[in-house]
Amino acid sequence: MHHASIPAIGAAAAWREAARQFLAAGVPPDQIHWGGIGSAPHLFADLERPRGTGAVTVPRSFIAMAETVVWHRDPERFARLYGFLWRLRGAPHLMTDRGDADLARLRGMEKNVHRCQHKMKAFVRFREIGAPDAPRRSFAAWFEPTHHTVEPTAGFFARRFGDMDWRIVTPDITAVFANGAVSFQAGQARPDLPEDASEQLWITYFRNIFNPARLKVAAMQSEMPRKYWKNLPEAASIPELIAQAPARARAMAEAAPTLPPARMAQVQAQLAGCTSAWDGPQDGLPAAIDACTRCPLHRSATQAVKGEGPLDAALMIVGEQPGDHEDLQGRPFVGPAGQVFDQVAGRVGLRRDQAYVTNAVKHFKFQPRGKRRIHQRPDSGEISQCRWWLDAELAQVKPRLVLAMGATAAESLTGRRGALMSRRGRVEHAPNGQPVLITLHPSYLLRLRDPQEREQATALFDDDLRTAADLLATHRN
Repeated sequence: MHHASIPAIGAAAAWREAARQFLAAGVPPDQIHWGGIGSAPHLFADLERPRGTGAVTVPRSFIAMAETVVWHRDPERFARLYGFLWRLRGAPHLMTDRGDADLARLRGMEKNVHRCQHKMKAFVRFREIGAPDAPRRSFAAWFEPTHHTVEPTAGFFARRFGDMDWRIVTPDITAVFANGAVSFQAGQARPDLPEDASEQLWITYFRNIFNPARLKVAAMQSEMPRKYWKNLPEAASIPELIAQAPARARAMAEAAPTLPPARMAQVQAQLAGCTSAWDGPQDGLPAAIDACTRCPLHRSATQAVKGEGPLDAALMIVGEQPGDHEDLQGRPFVGPAGQVFDQVAGRVGLRRDQAYVTNAVKHFKFQPRGKRRIHQRPDSGEISQCRWWLDAELAQVKPRLVLAMGATAAESLTGRRGALMSRRGRVEHAPNGQPVLITLHPSYLLRLRDPQEREQATALFDDDLRTAADLLATHRN
C-alpha cells in the first residue's frame, strides 16, 4: 500500500506529480492511500513513493478538470481523480462520455469549485489596515470559502488590486500580496478589521440601486447566500429593504407617468386579454394597429404595416409579415416578394387593386447582421398576439375568399402550420367558417437557387392564383 499526503499549499502541483509517478509505475488505485491535505500516513503504507519509468500521456481536458477538482473540500477528491485517470489510460474517449458516472461526479465537483471562486470574487470585502500616509496602501479581508479556493483565485485579486498590498485571511490559507508578488501562509483566526471610511458610501450606493419592483428573495439568496452576509457591510440593510419593498414598489407605480386616455383604454383592453374583433370606427383601426404593443416585435420595427385595399373586397390576400421594404415604407407587398406576386397575378387575371392585402403579423421580425436586416419567421406566440388585428380586418372587409400565402398565414387563419406543400391549392376553412385557399409565399420562390426548382414552384403558385381567380368568378356568376 502506498501513501500520498498532499500539502495544503501547492496542492494542485503536488497531486499532479504524485499521480504522474503512480501512473508511470503502474500502481492501481486500490494500492494508494490518499490521505488528504496534511494527513498522517496510513498504518501499513509505504513511505517511499514508487519510481516509474514509463511515459505518461493524459488528455489536456482531464488536466484542466483535475487542477480545479483538487481544490474541492471532498476528502475523496484525490482518490476519485486518480481512479478516473487510471481508467483513461486505455480509453481517452471517456472524457467525452456524458453517461459515465465517475466523470459526472468530477464535473459536478469542478462546477462547485468554480461557483465558490465566483462567490469569492463577488463577496470579498477589503478594509484598509495600513497607515494613511504609508507609501503603499495596505488592506485585509476575512473570507470563509466553501472549498479550498484561495490559492487558485488569488491571481484574480493580484491583477485587479495590483496597486496596493493586501491579504485575504481564511481558516485554511492566507493569501498575501506584497510588492507585486503573491505568497501563501497557513490559515488564521478572523482578525479584528477596522471599519473602512468608504463603507458608508458603498452602503448608500447599494440602497439606491436596490429595485423593490424586481425583488425575488429566493433568487437573491441563491446568488448571495446568507452565509456570506455577516462579512458584507451592505447586508445589514437587506432585511429592511425587503420589508419596505412592497410599499416602495406601490409608490413607484403611483408616481409613474400616465398615458393619454385613449391610449390607456387601448392598453387596458389588451391587458385584459381582449380577443373580440375590432368594434370601433372603421377609420380607427389603422391608428390602433399603429399603436400596437401586444408583442415585443414593435420595439425594433420601424412601424406597423397595415392592410390596404377596398373595404368591400371579395378577396383578402394574407402574407406572412412585412419585409425590409415594407417596414420602411409602411405598405404591404412592395418589396421583391410583392413584385413576384404582381407578375403572377397579372398573368392569371387577378387584380391586386381589387383585393384587400395584409399580413398575419404587422411588425417586421428580423436579426441585424451588419447593415442588413435578416428576416426571421414569427413564432406561434407572435402570430397569436397579432391574430386579434387580422380578425378585425376580416370583420371589416368580410371577403368571400382569403388567399393565405405561406405557413405563417396558414397557421394564423386555420390554426395549422405544417405540411404546406400538400395543402397548397386546396380550400380549407377557418374556425369561423371563412374559406381559405392555401398557397406558397412568393418569397419562397425567390429563395430557390436551382432554376428548375424555381420554375416548378412558380408553376404551382401560378396554378393556385388561377384557382383563386376562378373561385371568385364562379361566385360572381
